[in-house]
Amino acid sequence: MTQKREAVATQIVDNELTCVTRFDFEPGAETGWHRHGHNYVITAITDLHMRLEEQGGAEREVHVKAGEAYFREEGVEHNVINASDQLMSFVEVEFK
Repeated sequence: MTQKREAVATQIVDNELTCVTRFDFEPGAETGWHRHGHNYVITAITDLHMRLEEQGGAEREVHVKAGEAYFREEGVEHNVINASDQLMSFVEVEFK
């Protein structure tokens, strides 16, 4: 049985306005299921090749190039998995 590997989350800033966290994923590592309690922006440090497990059993692949960013609204629920054979890293900024 293969043991799941967790992404490494390193908190950079956490104050009354924002929370900034860097996530580093070895190949196959994942965040685990979570719900975003705030609007947030992800900025890719490396190219991102993510498999997103979503509510209702849906899965989809998302590719974001290093240096690109995207915004999502509060309430997103998913598990993020590094679907590549390379280290994957991004910075998440949550707006409180």
